[in-house]
Amino acid sequence: MKKASANPRILIVTPEVTYLPKGMGNVANYLVAKAGGLADVSAALISALFDQGADVHVAIPDYREIFNAQNALILGKELNTIRKKMPNERIHLAEDRAFFYIDRIYSGYEWENSKIALAFQREVINNIIPNVQPDLIHCNDWMTGLIPAMARQLGIPCLFTVHNIYTVNSPLFDIEDKGIDAASFWQYLFYDYCSGSYEATRGSSIIDFLASGIFAAHFVNTVSPTFLKEVVDGLHYFIEGRLQRELANKFYAGCAAGILNAPDPSFNPSTDEALVSQYTSKNHYIGKQENKRSIQKMLGLIQDVNAPIFFWPSRLDTVQKGCQLLSDILYHVVSLFWEQNLEIIFVANGEFQRHFRDIVNFHGLHQRVAICDFDERLARIAYGASDFVLMPSRFEPCGLPQMIGLLYGSLPVAHDTGGIHDTVVHMDVDNDTGNGFLFKTFDSNGLLWAIKQAMLFYNLPQKIKKQKIEKAMTESIASFNHAVTARKYIDLYEKMLKRPLIN
Repeated sequence: MKKASANPRILIVTPEVTYLPKGMGNVANYLVAKAGGLADVSAALISALFDQGADVHVAIPDYREIFNAQNALILGKELNTIRKKMPNERIHLAEDRAFFYIDRIYSGYEWENSKIALAFQREVINNIIPNVQPDLIHCNDWMTGLIPAMARQLGIPCLFTVHNIYTVNSPLFDIEDKGIDAASFWQYLFYDYCSGSYEATRGSSIIDFLASGIFAAHFVNTVSPTFLKEVVDGLHYFIEGRLQRELANKFYAGCAAGILNAPDPSFNPSTDEALVSQYTSKNHYIGKQENKRSIQKMLGLIQDVNAPIFFWPSRLDTVQKGCQLLSDILYHVVSLFWEQNLEIIFVANGEFQRHFRDIVNFHGLHQRVAICDFDERLARIAYGASDFVLMPSRFEPCGLPQMIGLLYGSLPVAHDTGGIHDTVVHMDVDNDTGNGFLFKTFDSNGLLWAIKQAMLFYNLPQKIKKQKIEKAMTESIASFNHAVTARKYIDLYEKMLKRPLIN
């Protein structure tokens, strides 16, 4: 492909994306494949680069079943016509039956994930990279973990972003059997045991996809600075030694950084159509009262606009999210502030939901604790109605609910870890600092202490509270947005390329 721009060409390789800029090609409006935050940050980065005039391309799997389900009004014939235009556009769909007919991005089975990842990477390595001829490749997570080795062999600068500490493994012979000729870059992959020669390694060694991406990439980033340092320092038992060592090697070589994700732009209380009453930082008090009345009536809670509401927005997962800490003290917390009608709203799925229901049923707390399955609209109303967001996570690679809460004037009550540490500062009213309430020791007493601190703040004079919340909202709007995130990635690209991205 002949370059149409003097700007360096960036190829972003991602397994998921929320949206794409219209000008990237006719098919851009119809591609939506999202499983988590990776889709949002990919969309934001691609859009920011495109809007600024960068020569940006994107490679994603052709999830035909997912795309067609998202766009039921588009006839198959029309979609096929659009696809034929793709080679001359900036969006490059990797074609393979491995992901044509799946209805989700990731599987619960490692063998299936490995199969999908290999098919995607084969197309990127064999067809898309030669076609695009990028000056820099940006890979994301384990589904792209083999590509940095090929990029290093070709001398193309490669950034590898670690969004989730998840990986799959595959022997070298299986990778080659799937159509990826690794003979020229096998030495840049990460093996559980490397025999020293290509033939010996091909026959027996297992390749770790995520560790390979970290090992081979010219630069690596995680999605928060503090989480990166926690991993480097070996603070998280669940991270395998090989991943910890490879990230540490990159960190101490000056080739690793943390760049925070940001919430989707639709999380804005002044424009959020899910809210009963929209509001800004200036009139948040009135807006929250209206949303509070609505959600209390909707969920059968005590209807009291002066009642403090704590909102649980994350999945009910005991390994990461710390929901067991709240279950230990749930009745005590509600009892402690019984006269103030303290209420707790869960909008979250997970097996632990049953345990909270048992507590509510046993103590008869139905008018004070609402437990709901996850629903996007209800969650948005809860952000708009609540005073505090509960996030007692054991670890948090980035975390978005604490940022979303602050955008809506709902202050985080959270464990001081990872991305939470990078976005929340403990409230000090006297010194006019802070935007939430943090506890350092991961146990139920720590969470209880933070909730008590939040309630001390809640019981301050209304004028003081309004000023502090307005300040927290204003600062969050300026800090937690995709423009800030994209700018940091652009700065990193330019550092790697040693020249401006846009001439």
